[in-house]
Amino acid sequence: MKPTFIVSSLLATALVAQSAYAAVSEQEAAKLGTSLTPVGAEVAGNAAGTIPAWTGGLATDAAAVDANGFLSNPYAGEQPLFVITAANYEQYADNLAPGQIAMFKRYPDTFKMPVYPTHRSAALPQKVYDAAKSNAVNTTLVEGGNGLNNYSLAYAFPIPSDGLEVIWNQITRYRGETFDRVVTQATPQVNGNFNVVRFVEQYALPSGLTDYKAGEPTDMLYYFKQQVTDPARLAGNVLLVHETINQVATPRMAWIYNAGQRRVRRAPQVSYDGPGTAADGMRTSDNLDLYNGAPNRYDWQLNGKREMFIAYNSFELGSNKLKYDDILKAGHINSDLTRYELHRVWDVVATVKPSERHIYAKRHFFLDEDTWQAAHIDHYDGRGEMWRVAEAHAVQRFVDEVPGYTMETLYDLIAGRYLAMGMNNEERRNYSYENEMASVDFTPTALRQSGVR
Repeated sequence: MKPTFIVSSLLATALVAQSAYAAVSEQEAAKLGTSLTPVGAEVAGNAAGTIPAWTGGLATDAAAVDANGFLSNPYAGEQPLFVITAANYEQYADNLAPGQIAMFKRYPDTFKMPVYPTHRSAALPQKVYDAAKSNAVNTTLVEGGNGLNNYSLAYAFPIPSDGLEVIWNQITRYRGETFDRVVTQATPQVNGNFNVVRFVEQYALPSGLTDYKAGEPTDMLYYFKQQVTDPARLAGNVLLVHETINQVATPRMAWIYNAGQRRVRRAPQVSYDGPGTAADGMRTSDNLDLYNGAPNRYDWQLNGKREMFIAYNSFELGSNKLKYDDILKAGHINSDLTRYELHRVWDVVATVKPSERHIYAKRHFFLDEDTWQAAHIDHYDGRGEMWRVAEAHAVQRFVDEVPGYTMETLYDLIAGRYLAMGMNNEERRNYSYENEMASVDFTPTALRQSGVR
């Protein structure tokens, strides 16, 4: 049976019950952990049985983990149910994003989507579930919708009433309280040739810092530091971002340490459609993490929910047995290594406000209901033409109870090139969620110390 577009009755109820900037009632919030998962997805599966019920997600011991933290695939024995190609995609069009259809048309001989059984693997720590329930009845948007009041930890609006609240869940989704990682990005040429840029990155929520004082007010959403370590011409450059809860009242603060000049300077261009770091012009600053930053330049339209094939449980793609040469091919990554599953997604369209500007005049978002992380985003230029197609290959880092991405891709349909970022297949270690960090690690002074070679 071919899956069809759906709008959740739970969503319809929420839309009627809530006003634009109001938290939900205690009665509505009581659905979290009952008919809704603790972060707001529908517990029940779909009528066709092709999406199962959520039963808690992957256990922390779901599969083996090697000495360097790389995860084995809990679903290693599974085979695709079917493969969507340029020859048969019309049969599945109801469950495809416009950008996926565009990829079949752009690369008819090589792009494909192997579809596997659906597993609702998302699981989070209990304190995150507790925070989401508290946020449901306490968190509100500031006037204009570009900041949060009474917010804690993660998932500002587990029962959203509009598209802006859905996007705030992407912005505030749980990535761990701290992590550090070594990851790479590449921008393959049309013929598939590529060079790798390597980053050491650190991320922290205020509550994850060793000098955090519980109950102390903060206007920080998170801290992020990114050091380039390769190639040599860029090595030593460091970016620091202080992400604020209200980026319009207190805009994002960013600094860059330039190793050649040996100086730290403010970097206001690290936002919106400013150029992404070492990306060869292939992404904007707000393309990182599929989407990040202040939402104030767009109007956000919520189209409800639908069932869609999205990249999910991409353990094989993240395997340290693969080389980057195995993954990065001409036009797009190696489709044989990908895994797609049928999941419910939130469908949101962002259109640039008449008073604002952005190189992407429209973005069409599809966000996984179980994690609130963006799975797929189509980007349109000022002429209304589809320009870039973003896709995130989701993975549950089950040991640490953290959903995330094993890779992000951004395909330029016009140039025939793409950006692949967040890879760590050939690196010495996987993500670490255990290293201690303090606020002093995220100061401009620390930037200069990080960049010394």
